[in-house]
Amino acid sequence: MKNVIHKNVVLVLNRNWQAIAITTPAQAFGQMATDAATGLDIQSSEWMEPVKWEVWKDLHIREGDLYVGVTGGRVRVPTVIVLCRYSHVPVHRPKLNSRNLWLRDGGICQYSGRKLKPGEGNIDHVIPVSRGGENSWENCVLSCRAVNQKKADRTPVEAGLKLLRDPVQPRSVPITATLKNYHELDDWQYFLVS
Repeated sequence: MKNVIHKNVVLVLNRNWQAIAITTPAQAFGQMATDAATGLDIQSSEWMEPVKWEVWKDLHIREGDLYVGVTGGRVRVPTVIVLCRYSHVPVHRPKLNSRNLWLRDGGICQYSGRKLKPGEGNIDHVIPVSRGGENSWENCVLSCRAVNQKKADRTPVEAGLKLLRDPVQPRSVPITATLKNYHELDDWQYFLVS
């Protein structure tokens, strides 16, 4: 992976070693240099050692390690850092948008029950906005375009439609459950929920 300094390839753990974020090497180095975090030198599931910046910058670069070039050589990019003073696990509250609505409704038109392909559905306001309906989780559903056009500016009852289920706001979940290992970094497997 070339030019990784600004790519999100560093997993951030709180001081209890719970995954809470993903960051860039540039941000990780800044946190390590100010003693806000330590790099985690991971040899195996049994051997992990928090390492301060003064030692980290001189660590040996192993085959397969990511690194950045600096004025006196190269510095290994940590795959995981541990924050020294932060112990919270942030909560993820999904924002109302078409992607999250798709996830909540499982890609299924909430009127016809038809499984939609990506790009086939759109957002329907159960109570149309023009009639006082809100742009909220409780008033929006995934609908196929044909049904949404048929419904137009009417309520489901007026259009002869019935919802499969009442729309609700998705539950908030710990941020740890939403973090994904898109770069397939081996060291992250010890900390992420599968």
